[in-house]
Amino acid sequence: MSTNLGISDRDGTNLWQPKRGLNEWVEKGVKGLFALFALVSIATTVGIVLSLTYETIAFFSKVPIWRFLGETQWSPTFNNPQFGIIVLICGTFLTSLIATVVALPIGLLAAICLSEYAPEKMRRVIKPALEILAGVPTVVYGYFALLFVTPILKTFLPVEIFNALSAGLVMGIAILPLVASLSEDAIYAVPNSLRQGAYALGATKRETIVSVVLPSALSGIAASFILAISRAIGETMIVTIAAGQTPRLTLNPFANLQTMTAYIVQVSKGDTPAGSLVYQTIFAVGMTLFVMTLALNIFSFWFVRRFRQKYE
Repeated sequence: MSTNLGISDRDGTNLWQPKRGLNEWVEKGVKGLFALFALVSIATTVGIVLSLTYETIAFFSKVPIWRFLGETQWSPTFNNPQFGIIVLICGTFLTSLIATVVALPIGLLAAICLSEYAPEKMRRVIKPALEILAGVPTVVYGYFALLFVTPILKTFLPVEIFNALSAGLVMGIAILPLVASLSEDAIYAVPNSLRQGAYALGATKRETIVSVVLPSALSGIAASFILAISRAIGETMIVTIAAGQTPRLTLNPFANLQTMTAYIVQVSKGDTPAGSLVYQTIFAVGMTLFVMTLALNIFSFWFVRRFRQKYE
């Protein structure tokens, strides 16, 4: 049995048919447009990698990689320059560690509260209010750390004016909405039947959350953690303003130090001649930062695929 959607006169002449050809062209055009958007993002990534790679190769043609990885001082502008990237990595690690210590537990607890304890009306108010923190410019966070948090810390801790502790604390507040929002989405996506099954077995709400809900949402929570850590490693303005500009090989959170992003900002102010060795150091540092965040993203991708729970 066939169905003719067209309209015909008495002698069977087709008077109207759906414009299937036009629809097909529209579909192809939309698919091509979406493919173009995808290619733009890929081309941008490739362009970034190529620009970093070109200048990084030029840098390592002048400075052996063993000096870059093995020296314990970072002074590329001195008469006797040294290029120990471990100094900047240490500063980046310290501020990122403080930020994650602040953001991960508080963000996860906030996500649990929003998903499991807060009423729906309260959740609709608190979650947008929490996410407003993500819209605050990081330069504002930097001055907040320098002019508000640091004076408070100086009243009971021997911190310097520029220090890793205040920068890390405020950076933790800045990335907290990322952890809370993504973790809450992962927890909220756990099927309610799992909770009801735990309650039917006599589990309390706390036991259900700890033993059932959180393990079921583990992949999403871990992804939010790794994304927040990547965000902390790549943060620029907060550490540039509050942590300082002194490269030191130290893990003292009270001291003035310099991170990789802060060094890039320092050299990128325009006083360094393009093509010089000091100019090329920012690309070597940028490539190091890129490799670190890429490794975190690859680990996140593997972890999510390995431990992701699928519900029918």
